[in-house]
Amino acid sequence: MRIGNGKYNFEWIENWIRIPDTESGRLNGRTHGVIVSKSGYIIIFHQADPAVLVYDESGKLLDSWGKFVGAHGMTYIVEGGKEYLWLTDEFSGEVSKLTLEGKIALRIERPNHKIYNTEKYSPTWVAVNEESLVGNGDIWVSDGYGSSYIHRYDKAGNYLMSISGDEGSAGKFNCPHSIYFSNRNLKRQLFISDRGNKRFQVYDSDGKFQYTFGEEYLGCPCGIREYGDGFIVPELCARLAFLDSNEKLIGFIGQNEIVCEIKGWPDHPKEFIQTGKFNSPHAAAADKQGNIFIVEWIKGGRVIKLQRI
Repeated sequence: MRIGNGKYNFEWIENWIRIPDTESGRLNGRTHGVIVSKSGYIIIFHQADPAVLVYDESGKLLDSWGKFVGAHGMTYIVEGGKEYLWLTDEFSGEVSKLTLEGKIALRIERPNHKIYNTEKYSPTWVAVNEESLVGNGDIWVSDGYGSSYIHRYDKAGNYLMSISGDEGSAGKFNCPHSIYFSNRNLKRQLFISDRGNKRFQVYDSDGKFQYTFGEEYLGCPCGIREYGDGFIVPELCARLAFLDSNEKLIGFIGQNEIVCEIKGWPDHPKEFIQTGKFNSPHAAAADKQGNIFIVEWIKGGRVIKLQRI
């Protein structure tokens, strides 16, 4: 099925891959994270054992590893010429840096912050101010499902500071679900998916508030990634947004907001899962050819490839 309009047109490939048929995958299997490595591997993070699935460009499963019951955010970085994944487990609170083969290189602990006298800790995503991209190596962790704080660490994992949204004029975060460093014009900016507030907040690399965007057109932004000279934003309810270089809306594809109102969403009967329409986009990534891979927050998982035409 072809989908899109204007400069963005795609072939919708339903169930580009299927997750391995395991007991834990059938019971849960929600596909939460996706990245494309520099070597072209498409890596999926899902709530099953094993949690990390490595595919080649044709969709062939090459490797699988890792037990993360609460598999959530996945971030890809290159450090010293070597590829790593940062993974978060929303249930156990684990935040780990691993090689693509699953060897642990670093773990980040919950900070000793007073907010945790009353609030739980449930980390959702990691962003790294990569040294290879003129950054300083600092690691930022969003506690999106717990305190709605974001914590900053140095590259060795030492805690530095936290932000809550109250530093700027926009106000407190409400589920800072995903965080992402943009490198436009060699200016490092931290994009915070302030999902509960239906917007993004933008900070500089030192944790200073700059501005917000998206309030006029976003409904449930899960994250953001650079795409061409603009951005793509997967929205949980239930579409993919395309933005220009100034963060202005170009348009949506796969719109299906009505599905979120159906009883049992996102785990409603299979007849509501339709080719050409999204159900619950949770993360997105693109390869060098402009193809986009979207994973959905649905029992058993769903991975869609939008092949650029």
